[in-house]
Amino acid sequence: MIIEMRTYHCAPARLAALQDRFKNHTLGFFEKYGIKPLGFWTTLVGHDNHELMYLLEWKDMAEQEAKWNAFQADPQWIARRAESEAEAPILARVSNQFLAPCAFFKPK
Repeated sequence: MIIEMRTYHCAPARLAALQDRFKNHTLGFFEKYGIKPLGFWTTLVGHDNHELMYLLEWKDMAEQEAKWNAFQADPQWIARRAESEAEAPILARVSNQFLAPCAFFKPK
């Protein structure tokens, strides 16, 4: 198993629009493609309060590549994303990391 940590750096005043897009559209597409989110967070205290971070669980990199590419190419998703950004762009940039579990830690 690997975990992908994605950080969405929003344009000023667009974090609410991003959260709305996840709630009303993105999570449905994740379900459609078998993409498994583990949780979503915003910054309470820190250097940037215009960020949304979330974790995705993958079996391996091949699963990530296949499912993420299918999701990104979905014409309905492309249309919904465009609609959500009709007023103004939502994201300034996106960063992600792939995390591997440490052998010494066993979750309870």
